[in-house]
Amino acid sequence: MPKADLTALAARLEAHLGDPHDPASRMSFSEILDQDEREEYPYAFVNMLRHWGVPEYALPGEQGGRAGDVEAEFNLVRLIARRDPTTATALVITNLAFMPVWIAGSDAQKRVVVDAVKRGTRLSWGLSERAYGSDLLANAMTARKVDGGYRLSGEKWLIGNATWSDAVVVFARTGERPGPAAFSIFLLEKRDTPAGSVRELPREKLHGLRGMDISGVAVDDVFVPDSALIGAEGQGLEIALKATQTARAQISSIALSAVDTGLRLTLDFTEERVILGRPVSDIPYSRRQLTEVFADLMVADAVSLGAVRGLQAAPEQASVSSSVTKYFVPTLLERTMSQLSVVLGARFFLRGHPHYGMFQKLLRDLLVANFADGNTVVNLRNLGAQLPQLLATATTSDPDTRRAAAERAAVLYGMDRELPPYEPWKQELSSRGGKDDTLLAAPDAVLVLRELADGARESERDRLLRAADVADELLAHTGVLRERCEKLRVHLGREFGQAAELFDLAKEYSLVHAAAACVLAYVHSRDALVDPLPSDAVLLLQLERLRRQLRPHESVSDQSVIDDVMRVVRHLHQENRLFSHAQLPLAERTADLAAART
Repeated sequence: MPKADLTALAARLEAHLGDPHDPASRMSFSEILDQDEREEYPYAFVNMLRHWGVPEYALPGEQGGRAGDVEAEFNLVRLIARRDPTTATALVITNLAFMPVWIAGSDAQKRVVVDAVKRGTRLSWGLSERAYGSDLLANAMTARKVDGGYRLSGEKWLIGNATWSDAVVVFARTGERPGPAAFSIFLLEKRDTPAGSVRELPREKLHGLRGMDISGVAVDDVFVPDSALIGAEGQGLEIALKATQTARAQISSIALSAVDTGLRLTLDFTEERVILGRPVSDIPYSRRQLTEVFADLMVADAVSLGAVRGLQAAPEQASVSSSVTKYFVPTLLERTMSQLSVVLGARFFLRGHPHYGMFQKLLRDLLVANFADGNTVVNLRNLGAQLPQLLATATTSDPDTRRAAAERAAVLYGMDRELPPYEPWKQELSSRGGKDDTLLAAPDAVLVLRELADGARESERDRLLRAADVADELLAHTGVLRERCEKLRVHLGREFGQAAELFDLAKEYSLVHAAAACVLAYVHSRDALVDPLPSDAVLLLQLERLRRQLRPHESVSDQSVIDDVMRVVRHLHQENRLFSHAQLPLAERTADLAAART
């Protein structure tokens, strides 16, 4: 979707939802907090957003949906989640459950399910089980072949919308021999089953997303016809893993939105609160905290930009980009949100306050992005399995390979570049040849930074050159990682794949990937950005924040950089735009914030 069209779509949704601080708006913070206290499922919000058409932007246009590219859905969910992650999560589960159908379903199956979703059918994704969690190869639900179909038996647990849904997309064992070909996927329509044969399990009480329906289903020898099989028998694991890649890239929207609103709420306080004769925002320590939070948010935004666009532009690399995003973004932003709570101070504890109460809710809700659709361990293990080849390719590729990666990266990170059609069945379970275009293209982007510095004014030139130096330093870390990885593999032999040290290497690889994403977003989206972006100060602080994870006590920015980043933050806050490279317009503020903050 062209950036102008995405901006217009976002503005239309924001205008429909209104100012969340205004109790009279369609999704007000006051009503959201009341529902959270009652642990009440957001029925009204989900239905309102369904009528507006949000779910249709995640359904294929060829079968009656409105999906043109995944960026539209990602950003619509982001705008909903900035108000309430619970509603956003409840809404997107239907779309995530549809992904196996989109990946492997027949045209007829897609049309039937798309039509049902548009008419209000709610789906849940029956993947995990109580005894096995993320170990899909151990799943025990069975689908026994009989004449005309299958008989399903077993239990799925910790499933979003399991009770509220009308149908469950189920991952079940169809083969008796162990292995990846032993599983298939089915669409189980609960309303068509005999009474008592599908039992909804008790809803679990949650720390965050308190109103969410997280429960399960127990299925007792239920017949489903052959037409309920999604894809081929034995293809279930491959389909499930591809669907999970999409979910992992998309789920970062929840974490991004929580910190966006958290920063916005904190700025509402620090811009007005005066201590020792000046606003809290102008106290050096507080200013540093605020700008570092913004820089972290922009790092996460750059990583997500490449991963989400990569689902279309580089689907064969989704196993890498989605796992990096799913590990790195929630982990980074969980720390960032805690950093914000220090600035907000005692108001962070005011759970029932109509303004600050939202901060505490968001701090709790953000955690869902860490464990939903594959937790940190799962994603680091996935990266670790590919790490030797990824590092070898990143450090030894020839100029032609890097040039080709640079051309693809211009689409991955160029917000004004047209994307190819979304064809999720083209996603691969691992990146062939160990290719990660983000890392392969980064050296070329650093050279562009240096070229931009040559024609810049003095202050900008100095910052761009410093940013290029830091980027080169972080990219060079891939060589160090490769040496450590090779030594570990030789030392451990067969135990290499389960080594704790391999997980640490995967974390550092994600850090380098994030640095590359920041540079690529700056270089390839600069012409699509509007004032006050692009900003050399923001880029330098982004890279400093990443470098500090390796060298925690070394700084590369000075006070002038912090002051310039603060000007960017204030501009976006005052102009009421999303803290993002896209700077999507937010609903006009109509509430009396001065009264709300007291």
